[in-house]
Amino acid sequence: MQILTFRAVLRRRFAVLGAVFAVVAAAAAPTAVADDAAPNAAVLDAASIDRFVRDYVEQTRLPGAVVAVTEGDRVVHTAGYGHTASGRTMTERTRVPVASLSKAMTALAVMQLVEAGKVRLDRPVRQYLPEFTMADKRAERITVRQLLTQTSGMADSSYPDLARSQPHSLREAVAAMREAPLAADPGSRHRYHNPNYFVAARLVEVVSGQPFASYLDGRLFAPLGMERTASVDTSAEMPDRARGFVRAYGTTVSVSHPRWFTAGGHGVVTTADDFAQWLIAQNNGGVSADGHRIATQATVRATHTPPRIPDDSEYAMGWGEYRADGGPRQIQHTGQLLTHNSMATLLPESKVGIAVVTNTGMIAGDDAPQIVQGLVELAGGHRPEVAAPFSMTADWVLAALTVLAVALGVRGVLRAPRWARRAARRPWWRAALRLLPQVLPVLLLAQLASVVGLLMNRSGTLGQATYAWPALVVCVAAGALASTAVIAARIAAILRRARAGSLPGGGSTAS
Repeated sequence: MQILTFRAVLRRRFAVLGAVFAVVAAAAAPTAVADDAAPNAAVLDAASIDRFVRDYVEQTRLPGAVVAVTEGDRVVHTAGYGHTASGRTMTERTRVPVASLSKAMTALAVMQLVEAGKVRLDRPVRQYLPEFTMADKRAERITVRQLLTQTSGMADSSYPDLARSQPHSLREAVAAMREAPLAADPGSRHRYHNPNYFVAARLVEVVSGQPFASYLDGRLFAPLGMERTASVDTSAEMPDRARGFVRAYGTTVSVSHPRWFTAGGHGVVTTADDFAQWLIAQNNGGVSADGHRIATQATVRATHTPPRIPDDSEYAMGWGEYRADGGPRQIQHTGQLLTHNSMATLLPESKVGIAVVTNTGMIAGDDAPQIVQGLVELAGGHRPEVAAPFSMTADWVLAALTVLAVALGVRGVLRAPRWARRAARRPWWRAALRLLPQVLPVLLLAQLASVVGLLMNRSGTLGQATYAWPALVVCVAAGALASTAVIAARIAAILRRARAGSLPGGGSTAS
């Protein structure tokens, strides 16, 4: 559900991974990115797209994906690859969750109300939605624009929505925020936070006088011909209840998805065929392939343009702006569930639109950004090479560290009596200090959800972290268990020596 550009995602992950692996004694090297060679040697057509995606699926053993590529007002290619978690073949008509790509649709729904004069972007949200209250009085100043640009001051650090009981409706989701504080002054900085879009979707309901899902269907999906697209309130309402896969140690494992509330922030389910129509409207100034207008060109441009706030955020309204080094301007957004990940990219200069949804989830997956990156290169006339998700390399480093942690733990337990003999010749506090390093892996496990939260810029639970990166959790858990065993063995050895020394005839502790 996170919006970060492909390169920014990797920068953040490798920075945090460096700190994590320092604790467990090694570092994972990033996988190579697609080759930049052979400029102007490739053409963006159905055959080239199909060839690259099939190569990716084969080389990375990706279970399934759907892909949509458009140029101007025409569809270049839509297709499905592989299979769903329930074994069904994926096609261009397979319905998949797009996760946070939904935010762009919510933002445009709000902007339609702005166009109609029913909402003003820089007016307080409470003017249109009196039920929106928070524990922090500053929340009364939050504007509609700040919701859409995620500069409201709300953040996971003050209201971790994914770690809380999940609501059942937009009304309930907004009501649950009454006791939440703000993390910053409204308008002062960007913080990605799903509840911004829960509030925005509820605003659409109240101002339009109809359920949010019905509004999207009537004002966005139907005019664009997106006949198999819908917005759902929870992940339990998604196809196959959002069941998908997680990557671990070079393979994929099918897993179910817990029930998450999704309306407004990450609840749209669509197909490659349908999403292609959305891409066309985005690149065509709000006009569909068959001439239906859903918004003015100025409105669509506004959703693509970040505000110039103090931290110079790249986030606009459900889209982010990104320019690669020396490359074209890109408008993009990522989406992530625990079992799926997605990415949509617009290339305004060429009017190319690309969207990919894969049924692998979060950190250990990241297949959608990898495929999109390759297709962006193809659109630029280059021949992309397959770059596997970084976890396919990192997991084996973590596996080696896991084995090392277990081996060191066994060694530490076996050598505990020797350690206790040496400790007996030192002051007690020195022995205690020598045990402290063994506590660090235990503390890391206790805080692992927070560490993964840094990777994702989201707050979650240890269970969610296990979905996001199983190999990392196994590695840290192995280190924590090994350290706990060593601490227990050393304390037990000290107590045995003390007990033996207090028994009659047991005064000597030498051996």
